[in-house]
Amino acid sequence: MFKSILVPIDLADTDLAKPAIATAATLSKTWSGSVRLLNVLPMTPAMLAEYVPADFDAQQRATSEEALAIVANESGIEASRISTAVRKGGIYHEILEEAAAIKADLIVMTSHRPAMRTYFLGSNAGHVVRYAKCSVLVVRH
Repeated sequence: MFKSILVPIDLADTDLAKPAIATAATLSKTWSGSVRLLNVLPMTPAMLAEYVPADFDAQQRATSEEALAIVANESGIEASRISTAVRKGGIYHEILEEAAAIKADLIVMTSHRPAMRTYFLGSNAGHVVRYAKCSVLVVRH
């Protein structure tokens, strides 16, 4: 049923992602599926671009790829069934793009308890739930 599972991860708070990774690990084992861990890097604001090193984006990507590799190794998912990706852009937009690119059957993500402001503005998880073309499982921390 779930052959391709996408798990977006905020590398600034990997503890928040642990329940989603554990859930994806269980589902991938049950359905013999694969898991893709995704980290989305924010765009560097133009007004800050002149103050960062020329290779800032490459450094940021390399750091994210290394961190994702560590998370993947610690996930308990067989190496042949887990992969990682780093994208740059708007968080929910890039999650949806990656889900489409890998033909994900399921997106498993964690979300903070909603604050009052997210009821009015929406959250990344909320956008993904509304606009994903596949099933979305939001795991509360």
